[in-house]
Amino acid sequence: MTTFKPTISIITIVYNNVRDLEFTLQSVATQTYKQVEYIVIDGGSTDGTLDLIDRYRTHIDVLVSERDKGIYDAMNKGLKKASGDYVLFLNSGDELYDSQTLEDIFSLGIDADIFYGETKLVDEDRLIIGDRRHKVPATFNWKSFRYGMNVCHQAIYIKRSLAAPYDTQYQLSSDIDWIIKAAKKANKTVNVERYVAKYLVGGTSQKRHRQSLQERYAILKKYYGTLPNIINHGVIALRLLLHRLKHGKTRD
Repeated sequence: MTTFKPTISIITIVYNNVRDLEFTLQSVATQTYKQVEYIVIDGGSTDGTLDLIDRYRTHIDVLVSERDKGIYDAMNKGLKKASGDYVLFLNSGDELYDSQTLEDIFSLGIDADIFYGETKLVDEDRLIIGDRRHKVPATFNWKSFRYGMNVCHQAIYIKRSLAAPYDTQYQLSSDIDWIIKAAKKANKTVNVERYVAKYLVGGTSQKRHRQSLQERYAILKKYYGTLPNIINHGVIALRLLLHRLKHGKTRD
């Protein structure tokens, strides 16, 4: 009997983020699961990021450092370089939850199209500040995002054969489109029922929140239809209001 030991292509994109990148590099380097292809796509950093990357070079299989046309252009470069069975995007500042994360997921011995789990939020001081507002669904399919992105991009492993290039017409929310596309093709998704990632809050999509929301609305309208999307966003707004009344500051 053959043991199920797939190779995971982990892709990190970074540009001038020497402050946060080492947490990401460390979290990959210390994994007990060894079937990892690690790909780092740097946008031509000038702040010392490349010197830091060089210190972890023995853990990096592919390094590209050149200018890109934005976040999703860089991610597409990573996808083109990937050769693993699954792909995971773990961008600068984000971490795998602990050193056993990959081992725990892929020791399940399940050949799924998509694996996903929960995420903890961390601040710039690397302190855990809580869970995301959206809990992951017990089961996941392409309709699961109709009330919001309830699986974090850093917490979903997708078979590379299902992973299309990111649509670069979206500057901030193409990950939603990308995951839905893959989920529409997936036959089997598995909730690993554990925390799998730490997400650094305050990224680009939060700094340009209005544009991010506009893109999200357009993407969800494309997949779910105009009227259902209006109704669904009413539900999203109501849930957000109730969350704020109960907890104060919101978490995505």
